[in-house]
Amino acid sequence: MAEGPTIPDGPHLDVDPNSSPDEQLTALRDHLIELTDINNELEDKLDRARSIQAKLHEAVDRYERENVLLKAAPTYLATIEDVFDDEAVVRQHGTNQEVLVDLPPQFSDVDPATRIAVNDSFGIESILTDETDARAQAMEVDDAPNVSYADVGGLEDQIREVRETVELPLAEPERFEILGIDPPSGVLLHGPPGTGKTMLAKAVANETDSTFIRMAGSELVQKFIGEGSRLVRDLFELAEERSPAVVFIDEIDAIATTRTDSKTAGDAEVQRTMMQLLSEMDGFTARPDVRIIGATNRFDMLDRALLRPGRFDRIIEVPYPDVDGREAILQIHTRSITLDDDVDLAILADDLSEVSGADVKAICTEAGMMAIRDDRTVVTMADFRDAVEKVLEGDGPGRPVTNYIY
Repeated sequence: MAEGPTIPDGPHLDVDPNSSPDEQLTALRDHLIELTDINNELEDKLDRARSIQAKLHEAVDRYERENVLLKAAPTYLATIEDVFDDEAVVRQHGTNQEVLVDLPPQFSDVDPATRIAVNDSFGIESILTDETDARAQAMEVDDAPNVSYADVGGLEDQIREVRETVELPLAEPERFEILGIDPPSGVLLHGPPGTGKTMLAKAVANETDSTFIRMAGSELVQKFIGEGSRLVRDLFELAEERSPAVVFIDEIDAIATTRTDSKTAGDAEVQRTMMQLLSEMDGFTARPDVRIIGATNRFDMLDRALLRPGRFDRIIEVPYPDVDGREAILQIHTRSITLDDDVDLAILADDLSEVSGADVKAICTEAGMMAIRDDRTVVTMADFRDAVEKVLEGDGPGRPVTNYIY
């Protein structure tokens, strides 16, 4: 603790009674100057003392508030499930315990589904504002991916359908109103791995002016009962608040597999999450300015309820590219590579078969690595052939899976 200022010793004046009046006056003047200096010094010390006192008062107030908080009982998050005349059913988060409590007079007008704070006795302490789950907010894409439709090769028909289903209803809704039809609400992309499903979604995020919200199906699988459903609900509420919006669910098969009679808690929670997703996609609440894109490489596992019109109106297959598509992909991935005159992309595309766009990209990268290994600045046709052999015919652990059965 800071020490208080000390008080200086006061000056003492001894006037010689035998001195002349002028000498006595001079002594008095000198004494006055000393008293003035001491007074100024005391005022400075008094100001410092007051400053120390104010800081000590602030510290005391802070410690008193902290003491009150330490002694106060903690409160718990809960939700009001139902309201009667002067009672309410309250469900505590985490434990999911439901109790019937009396409503305090100041909370008599509370509505069901309101988030509240309760004490150890489930007494309502305060009403909390509605808040979107931070995990849902984190799924909003602020910076669009640096991918355009020009970077997606061999999928012209799929690009056209995606743009008609996702972009056109958000950009020109009046065209659908004139015809008197409802625009498609969602599109499902399915096909083998590496064929460009996620690339298409990235291109949509880059090209559209709407809010883009991306997520993986596995992110909706939560540990506690009801958490996955709540995350889905918050996700679509966020999309509605930010509308027009596009929601992209990658690997949707993680939560939308065919329902079974399994009684395990994990399977039951996944099914509850899926049913919440079905309800949000085509429920009582209409969301005309929200479009949904789903992607999966396990189309055979999806529940039939997810595939009906009204949820995914367009089901688009993204297959392995044909020879023209492979050549287009080769041109995309070699446009920044210095190629030798003997490189013929048409011949190379014709030699490849049953390969995905990811395989073609890996071949281009590997061909460039071989040129670097030989300290060359151009990539030759021989480099591409060696890359094809290494990527598609090698036995290494990093070999891409090209023959995927689904």
